[in-house]
Amino acid sequence: MAEEQADRSNMAAELSRQAGIDTSVAHPARVYDYWLGGKDNFAADREAAERVLAATPGLRVRVRANRAFLARAVRYLAAEEGIRQFLDIGTGIPSANNTHEVAQAVAPDSRIVYVDNDPIVLTHARALLASGPEGSTQYVDGDIRDSAAIVEAAASTLDFSQPTALMLLGIMHLVQDSEDPYRIVADLMSQLPSGSYLVLSHPASDFNVTEQAEAQRRYNERVSTPQTLRTREEVARFFEGLELVPPGLVYVHTWRPDPGDMVPQDGKSAHGGVGRKP
Repeated sequence: MAEEQADRSNMAAELSRQAGIDTSVAHPARVYDYWLGGKDNFAADREAAERVLAATPGLRVRVRANRAFLARAVRYLAAEEGIRQFLDIGTGIPSANNTHEVAQAVAPDSRIVYVDNDPIVLTHARALLASGPEGSTQYVDGDIRDSAAIVEAAASTLDFSQPTALMLLGIMHLVQDSEDPYRIVADLMSQLPSGSYLVLSHPASDFNVTEQAEAQRRYNERVSTPQTLRTREEVARFFEGLELVPPGLVYVHTWRPDPGDMVPQDGKSAHGGVGRKP
């Protein structure tokens, strides 16, 4: 295990060197990777991550609960709703149960497009995320703020006349209010036909309020892209015009949980839900 971890760390360093990445500045994807227990991070990422953890010790469990929500939502859409196309924006560094792995375990012909604007994420994705022979997995270098470019690039793999799941897991808090995050999500959903789905999770600001505010402050001091935590009501706006799948907009660890799923000690996690476009 130690040898495997060392190999993964060496791979991260080499890929970063090849991509010309400044590893002295903490980056959201690498900080998140550290919280998940990954090895694709550097000293600046670990220092920033630990400062935030000191302010909100339950964060690791909430981050892992968010990852588990992704897997359950993808499995639900593939197995129960027949979705065969997934547009996953803000991919992050590959971890367990990636979107294509879950979807193609249910339906091998599923097609997935991953989108991220961090070179190290895309380099890792291309190196580590291989589609099954019946489906397709592709990668787009794109910023969620440029939805038109994302859709254009993804259209080479996805048929946007067919229902598609838009996956926005833990990304919209990296879009500031001044950048109109609600318009961005609405623009993306407007490109998808009836019967498509939005899967979205978002870190919460409306529990353990003092603790969460301090965690956000510490994060924004160290990480290259600042975050904005939001209330349940603010997150609900992302689902306007959509039909929420039961149990609705809830803490992610309570969305159709599997037996044995990790539960945060305080019973709180990110807000999340799945909405269907009528």
